[in-house]
Amino acid sequence: MLCVKAPVNREEIIKKSRFIGLIYPCISEIEAATYINTQRIEHPSANHIAFAYRIKTEQGTVCRFHDAGEPSGTAGKPIYSYIEGHDLINIVCIVVRYFGGVKLGAGGLTRAYGNAAKQAIKAADIIEFIELATLSIVLDYKQLQQFEYTLKKFSGKIISKDFAGQVKLLIQLPESQADELLQIFPGQIS
Repeated sequence: MLCVKAPVNREEIIKKSRFIGLIYPCISEIEAATYINTQRIEHPSANHIAFAYRIKTEQGTVCRFHDAGEPSGTAGKPIYSYIEGHDLINIVCIVVRYFGGVKLGAGGLTRAYGNAAKQAIKAADIIEFIELATLSIVLDYKQLQQFEYTLKKFSGKIISKDFAGQVKLLIQLPESQADELLQIFPGQIS
């Protein structure tokens, strides 16, 4: 699987209609909804704001698409087809349409929305998707510096720190590295 590294924005005019293709990396449906709502706020006079997303969760992969008032299957599904066809995960693709006065027909709409998604994906910085593990760790203060150094070598990051009697950390690192970290710091991870 692959994912996008950063947001992308591409625009084109098809028979006087303006199509804006946007891509955002996201890790939850809440984050995807935030991006979609942001576009509704930024484009209040747009005729249609169609979208599709594909997100990996602990319960499995969540896939959704929406036609936003266009004829059924002409907007959201073509966007989703390009996401799925490129094996992208943790992504939301939004296509904003300003109607230009010329009807495109079902086939034309399908091609236009699909092309907007295609152009945005083509312009995106696509990288390999790495499954992350989130772990809770308890360390003595004297272990913190060595742990931070080791975690960096495993391409991990600290999400939160709590300094009480001991140091409590919430970390993320590639899932494939978790077992090796457990061997270096046994009994510390929960």
